[in-house]
Amino acid sequence: MTEAPEQPPLTVAFVLASYTVDAPAGMERATAALASGLRQLGHRAVILTAAEQPEPDPDVIRLHTLASSFPCDDDTLRRAIHEAGDRLHREIVATFDALGVDVAVYVDALWGLGRVAVQHRARSVLATHVIGHDEDLAVALASVEHVVAPSSTVLDQAREQGYDTDGWSVIPNGLLHDHPRPDEAARETLRRRAPIRVLGRLGPEKNIPALVNEARLLERPAEVVVADAGFETVPGAQGGEWSRCQHAAAHSPWLHLRSGGIRWADVPAWLAEAAVVIVPSLRESFGLVALEAMSVGTPVVCYDVDHLPSLVGTGPEAGGVTVPKSQGEHALWTAAGDLLGDPVRYRHLSRAAYYRSRDFRPITVAEWFVKAVR
Repeated sequence: MTEAPEQPPLTVAFVLASYTVDAPAGMERATAALASGLRQLGHRAVILTAAEQPEPDPDVIRLHTLASSFPCDDDTLRRAIHEAGDRLHREIVATFDALGVDVAVYVDALWGLGRVAVQHRARSVLATHVIGHDEDLAVALASVEHVVAPSSTVLDQAREQGYDTDGWSVIPNGLLHDHPRPDEAARETLRRRAPIRVLGRLGPEKNIPALVNEARLLERPAEVVVADAGFETVPGAQGGEWSRCQHAAAHSPWLHLRSGGIRWADVPAWLAEAAVVIVPSLRESFGLVALEAMSVGTPVVCYDVDHLPSLVGTGPEAGGVTVPKSQGEHALWTAAGDLLGDPVRYRHLSRAAYYRSRDFRPITVAEWFVKAVR
């Protein structure tokens, strides 16, 4: 039987206005992971962004016609896109032409500029990490050839808003770094002595102030690290979230709170050194922090919302504990404490967490992506 000819490598361009390295946001980290996986497969992957970068990177290309400072809110970005007009279109087309782009991935209808997807020979893909606003999504869907989403949760939400998701593909977020997990002896020491850890951006759906507020009776060290993302609901919203976190932490002597985030390369090691990671999100279209914790064998405690039960698991092979959202933030702390007091269950969940994460390595996710859009 004749083998099919090997197909040439692709040049894939991701468009994400707010992208910066080390941004505390799932869209940015998932984009970097998919780009990394594509490069490991022999493809070229670049990222187009309007945000200033901390240092030059040949695979990160600045769009100069989109004049916006970050963080900003949705309306501010829409105004900047409108003001850039045809100049932005021409810059994107010229960049695609210069690079020989085969696949253009607009990472969100608004923040990934899907609403202004250009006419080009490159295959166009909309990555819908969140459904967002109809005024952006409807225009984007009319302009692209393929739609991908990180979970079936996003497809369900799209259908609830009246969108036809036939033909959409689920391509999960991938792990950017593959850090070694602690061995069983080290993990047992972590269970007994390590802090509970929380990592997230300062968005209201991440629910961090409410979690911190319920740590008043905590009798074990806990560490909470937060950071500003390049986007926010309204101007100053992230500052308000930080103030609420500070106020709540002042009443919790066992809890250490800091801002500034963690470099992407350091996230897996930081999560690996936690006894448990709590993900207190009220909404989560994927749950990248939960996946990153599981990848180093750290059990996760989270609410039973959106994609988290599917990702973490709820049966014998779960990689953590899901808590009914109706029970509130105190129940998250209680579930973490109960798990840490049960060494047999803890060891089982730690092992299961690691093995559940293995399907999310970047090269695996990249293979699924290429198959979906080629």
